Amino acid sequence: MKSDRNFVLGDIHGAYRALMECFEKADFNYKDDTLICLGDVCDGWPEVNKAIDELLKIDNLVYILGNHDDWALKWFISGEAPGIWTSQGGKATIESYKGEIPPEHVEFLKSARLYYKKDNKIFTHGGFNIFEELEYQDKDIFIWDRTLLQLALNLNFSGSEKNITGYDEIYLGHTPTINYGVKKPKKICEIYMMDTGAGWPGGVLSLMNVDTKEVFISTQVDKLYPGIAGRGF
Repeated sequence: MKSDRNFVLGDIHGAYRALMECFEKADFNYKDDTLICLGDVCDGWPEVNKAIDELLKIDNLVYILGNHDDWALKWFISGEAPGIWTSQGGKATIESYKGEIPPEHVEFLKSARLYYKKDNKIFTHGGFNIFEELEYQDKDIFIWDRTLLQLALNLNFSGSEKNITGYDEIYLGHTPTINYGVKKPKKICEIYMMDTGAGWPGGVLSLMNVDTKEVFISTQVDKLYPGIAGRGF
């Protein structure tokens, strides 16, 4: 078995079955391999609790906060469940816990990073302001912003792609590639779009080896959860 590999994973959105498929296809080693999750394990399919339990088994895990994780964490702590959250997958998160939230799940989301930097590579959920140092930026920029990605998309559309940040590689979740007709990670400028729509009917979950760029993709997630709409309800 290969060991000491570095993987990056797109938005899970409660799709535990897709997560296990990706791990199996990659022959993922829970002890020796490193997994960088780009956020949004929460909200969508019905097994958020099982997905977090599985991630907690990984010795070398870097977990980055997503906007849906932030919503779920507020519910974990306060019990508040605003309609804007429950209508976008939060209902499935609530139901997955059946009234009992393990303290280690609360701590898991509380301790999530806003970004991770390694070897001039940046991993974050949504994006960041390229004109400001990362350590000075607000949480909402990292978990919600799409300005950086939109800039790259505009350059791609105009046929003038270039490095726009000075980083060698940037890995983002948050924006599904299925919005652009693609069911695999998509590279634009130095940005890798890793959210391949696992939260939605028609989407898949993708795991990538950061060093080799080999990709491991799940079955279409709605086929793993027949009769359930995910975030499509």
